Amino acid sequence: MSAHSEESALKDKELKAEHADDAPPTYAKDEYTAFQGLPPDPDAGCSEEEKAAIDKRLLRKLDWKLIPWLSLLYLMSFLDRTNIGNAKIAGLTSKPPAGIGLSGPEYNISLTVFFISYALFEPLTNVLLKRLKPSIFLPMIMFFWGLCMTCMGLVTNYSGLVAVRFFLGLCEAGLFPGVNYYLSCWYKRSEFGIRAAIFFSAAALAGSFGGLLAYALEKMDGLGSKPGWAWIFIIEGLATIVISVASIWMVHDFPDDAKFLSEADRIRVIRRLKMDKQSSAEHEDFKMDYFWSTCKDYKTWMYSLIYMGADMPLYAFSLFLPTIISSLGTFSTVQAQLLTIPPYACAAAMTIFVGWMADRTKQRGIWNIGVSVLGIVGFIMLLSGNSAGVRYAGVYLGAMGIYPCISNTISWGSNNFEGVYRRGVAIGIFIGWGNLNGVVSSNIYIATDAPAYRIGHGIVLAYLVLFLFGGSTVQTLILRAENKKRLAGRRDYWTEGKSHEEIELLGDRRPDFIYTV
Repeated sequence: MSAHSEESALKDKELKAEHADDAPPTYAKDEYTAFQGLPPDPDAGCSEEEKAAIDKRLLRKLDWKLIPWLSLLYLMSFLDRTNIGNAKIAGLTSKPPAGIGLSGPEYNISLTVFFISYALFEPLTNVLLKRLKPSIFLPMIMFFWGLCMTCMGLVTNYSGLVAVRFFLGLCEAGLFPGVNYYLSCWYKRSEFGIRAAIFFSAAALAGSFGGLLAYALEKMDGLGSKPGWAWIFIIEGLATIVISVASIWMVHDFPDDAKFLSEADRIRVIRRLKMDKQSSAEHEDFKMDYFWSTCKDYKTWMYSLIYMGADMPLYAFSLFLPTIISSLGTFSTVQAQLLTIPPYACAAAMTIFVGWMADRTKQRGIWNIGVSVLGIVGFIMLLSGNSAGVRYAGVYLGAMGIYPCISNTISWGSNNFEGVYRRGVAIGIFIGWGNLNGVVSSNIYIATDAPAYRIGHGIVLAYLVLFLFGGSTVQTLILRAENKKRLAGRRDYWTEGKSHEEIELLGDRRPDFIYTV
């Protein structure tokens, strides 16, 4: 290479490093065509316009086959885990025969046990999902949590409720991390955010729909000698079981084994992921090295910190919103149920908007930072507001500041872990850790603190400021600094003396893997 060429190459690297913060870089086309292991292009003879049209049709096909049904599964999941809040104001905690006679601490413990089993089993579920296949694993766990849900409508005492809530958490543990990991194996990093957001928006819709459904089911009070709160559990549990049976045919396997793909489409999916520096669509044998390397990766624990900053407030909000709204004024049970609907609808819209914008801008950290400010302001209003109007407005901002950060954080983390099992284990760990903080959520809104609930609002606010806002800011700065080093060639030595196969196994630790910031 001439001195002029070397000088030019050096200037190019310096220029890339200088602009690393502006936007994630793109890779040259010839860099991909030289990438070993890339499947043959089934569209090799097509023009660029024709290839773009084929890719667009493929993406539309994937969206219609995957997203609607998976969103329905999560809607049912979130509905089933949080409808206890609706059942509470419908009479669950009342003295028999109207309720089962729960004290304030007993109600909080019944919420807590769900998160213990839910969090403990989540890190293991993505390995099971990969080994058993989604079309087997997801319908199976859904059937069993539907059974648990139905049994909740039949309990007659505190110990029975606690036992069923524990098994509900165990059975639901595999859905949320499993589906997020599953979707990340189908879409490019710049496409994943909006899909994860649409999927997670089902949680907000579940809150909105749950209030409306609880209002309708309460009218069954007395039917079959059962109170209205029991019918909330029974009907929603039976609906879950029916959907789980249909899921045997509606849930598809990973790209290398999905029945709805033609051979050409299968190759297209794998090619586009490998060109995006991903290999998660392909078969990979499990090794404990993947597990331990993920546990040692600082990103796993940074995303765990950020995720708990969103997840604890999420559960505090969703479990106690009917109670919080009831405390704002002299609302009837029906009015309180209906007033939960608009904040959730706004949260769902905001979640999809943030997912779309994060994909378009290829920036996820900055959206976490900005949106978390809405939640912070909302809980300051709930904490310090003197009028019901101000505090109810704070509920809207709280919902819009929490819900989008859940899916955005998961998309952000998924984008930055490569390898079938590394990504699966990482998602399981940080979602599991976040959900373990549901134990905190279950115990901060206590009856003796009503109606202001200053302790509960204050703890949620602290999580938003320290972990969601603070953690997102620190992680964004760290990743941007690392990208600069990789673009400047200061990580190239990591691949010295390694074969192509060894380099590919490095995953996100390859020098040419650029993090999403």
